[in-house]
Amino acid sequence: MPIHASVLELIADTPIVRAQRLDTGMCELYFKLENQNPGGSIKDRIGLRMIEAAEARGDIRPGDTLVEGTAGNTGIGLALVAQQKGYRLVLVVPDKMSREKIFNLKAMGAEVVLTRSDVAKGHPDYYQDLAARIAAETPGAYFINQFGNPDNPAAHEHGTGPEILRQMAEVGGLDAIVFGCGSSGTMTGLSRCFAEHAPDVEMILADPVGSILTEYINEGTLSDKSASWMVEGIGEDFLPSISDFSRVKKAYAISDRESFLTARELLAKEGILGGSSTGTLLAAALKYCREQATPKKVLVFVCDTGNKYLSKMYNDYWMLDNGFLEREQHGDLRDLILRPYAQRDTVVVAPTDLLVTAYQRMKLYDVSQLPVMDGDRLVGIVDESDVLLHVYGDQARFRDPVSTAMVSKLDRLDVKSSIEALLPVFDRGQVAIVVDGEKFLGLITRIDLLNYLRRRVQ
Repeated sequence: MPIHASVLELIADTPIVRAQRLDTGMCELYFKLENQNPGGSIKDRIGLRMIEAAEARGDIRPGDTLVEGTAGNTGIGLALVAQQKGYRLVLVVPDKMSREKIFNLKAMGAEVVLTRSDVAKGHPDYYQDLAARIAAETPGAYFINQFGNPDNPAAHEHGTGPEILRQMAEVGGLDAIVFGCGSSGTMTGLSRCFAEHAPDVEMILADPVGSILTEYINEGTLSDKSASWMVEGIGEDFLPSISDFSRVKKAYAISDRESFLTARELLAKEGILGGSSTGTLLAAALKYCREQATPKKVLVFVCDTGNKYLSKMYNDYWMLDNGFLEREQHGDLRDLILRPYAQRDTVVVAPTDLLVTAYQRMKLYDVSQLPVMDGDRLVGIVDESDVLLHVYGDQARFRDPVSTAMVSKLDRLDVKSSIEALLPVFDRGQVAIVVDGEKFLGLITRIDLLNYLRRRVQ
């Protein structure tokens, strides 16, 4: 392989892999691994194109400030290019973005402005509107505007599209392609490319439930009402000005739950770690494949890497909290315990462990209190306040055993108690300790109760 002068030279020419273990009906399904781009997503392509095209026009020079609103991956693509070329980058992102993406952006030097994800276009806090306002108020700033920038679809018309046709020619061509729509650059660029070079390729849209695009494609009506969804990067509540839906004849609306579970299935069966939108696209691709009465070659994008979602859809606890994984129902307080002790999911300490160990486990697992277990016997609880009060003024006491700071006089709650019995416990500022006789079952916190109540609404 050649030696490259810059990481930017690694953008594009991503591999294609054929599905082996998924049920694709009569069809052959191929994955375009855009997660192999250096920034981890298909958006590296437009990040490079939009900046280099602006440079070629003389719109920007190194040292200038670039501003954009993004659900994450365009921001990472822009940050990658801006870092290498010497630009200041300000990104406005909705607050549903995964922590991994935010950490990634900040580590590359981007300035991140978080805004609301529960408002629609036209609201001053909508991420695109806020980005445009910041650009207008910042002297000399250049607003990238992926949703209205013709360089966005051009990256796919002249890059991604021809690349796919060249690669798929090795297996006899391409019959259909499944994609998502955020800024609409991928769809619009591919539409233009295929209209000229492969007009028979069917274009299939995968869309989150709550987006307006499925209704627009399948029924021809444009709704002014959208709902929220948790999948990142695709789905819209308006039609971007660069969008061209004329060649898209079929759309599938995919729920968050199906998206996340399908992405997890992709990893379990094919060994491909894709992000949340990849799950949406794959779920739609599988529906399309299974509906076909004749064999077809179908391509679907693995839009980005699942490394950006490890704390969310690849985290069983997050999936359980949000009702996306099924849990055994008992009809008692066990239904509220997120980390059952019997399954060894509860994070615990021993009375002989050091307080520094308790502190480190609280930090690592993002919990505020730990059961203190002597074998399988609950002997106490230690929380952040207990540790703080014990070590304040003498940090050397972090080396004291947990038994010196724990609370050993415990109020236990029988598993058959009503949910209402939790409220006085929480009102006292305590965590609920659930037992079945002498057997410790687990803890219930305020957030566990809130999550339970929200799941019941869903």
